[in-house]
Amino acid sequence: MTCHTSAGLQKIVDEAALHTAEGEVAGYIPALADVNRHDLSAAVYNLKEKSCIYAGDYQKKFSLQSISKVLVLALAIQDRGYEYVFGKVGMEPTGDPFNSISKLETSIPSKPLNPMINAGALAVTNMIKGGNSEEKWHRIRMFVGRLVNDKNVSCNETVAKSEFETSWLNRALCYFMKQHGVIKGDVEELLDIYTKQCAIEMNCFDLARAGAVLALDGKDPETYEEVIPADIARVCKTLMVTCGMYNASGEFAIKVGIPAKSGVSGGILAVVPNKCGIGIFGPSLDKRGNSIAGVKVLEMLSNRNHYSIF
Repeated sequence: MTCHTSAGLQKIVDEAALHTAEGEVAGYIPALADVNRHDLSAAVYNLKEKSCIYAGDYQKKFSLQSISKVLVLALAIQDRGYEYVFGKVGMEPTGDPFNSISKLETSIPSKPLNPMINAGALAVTNMIKGGNSEEKWHRIRMFVGRLVNDKNVSCNETVAKSEFETSWLNRALCYFMKQHGVIKGDVEELLDIYTKQCAIEMNCFDLARAGAVLALDGKDPETYEEVIPADIARVCKTLMVTCGMYNASGEFAIKVGIPAKSGVSGGILAVVPNKCGIGIFGPSLDKRGNSIAGVKVLEMLSNRNHYSIF
């Protein structure tokens, strides 16, 4: 795979980097508190040319965090089927924060509104097939490895441990859902798998390649082998548009207009159907948990290249 610097992309990254001082890193996860909030990098995997352009330290690794939600959703639907997954998790966006418990208490039946909030993602991870937690985690890791063409993809154990030891609200969400039959099994085992999936490490190029798979309706951009069935890729991209940028998804759809999923590490996975996958890392976050400079990069890229799907 050819990967080279781009003066045009670097100019965009340099301009967007001016906004990093306006945000803060995700200090509520101890292992993420020490990153440099002024970091910003981006990679674009172009499908037509089968090449990648980058700006900044595109090989610097970071944990996926909530970006993992959309990837694990694709595996869960393959494992359980569309009807089963969405029988337990809804499809509607929410105006609440990603870790809110309030909608679980007021919704009837009491199930998460969508797979992109923490409650929904925990329920989805609980659906992954496997005889035990080790097998489930192995299947998630192998699936993500296929997306990025890296069999050795792994999680940052320090980040996973940090999240596991501080996941009190996620534990509360799990026990509430267990009470209402949304999840089954041992909560601690589920949280072990979930915190590991959130701590899977990638760089911007890896993320852009995963985006390229979704951009190509689930096919590997180099071999054209099916990694995700096209109908499942469509569902994932749709939920990225409606729910992928937390409770800023509507504003993002207007200003940028492409499927995207963010994580509180500062990563953003973005997809331009039939054109490219985009990976961004900028750990300075806005109040909604999105990379403040990363969103600026995508806004400028979309406006310059007319990427909006609307």
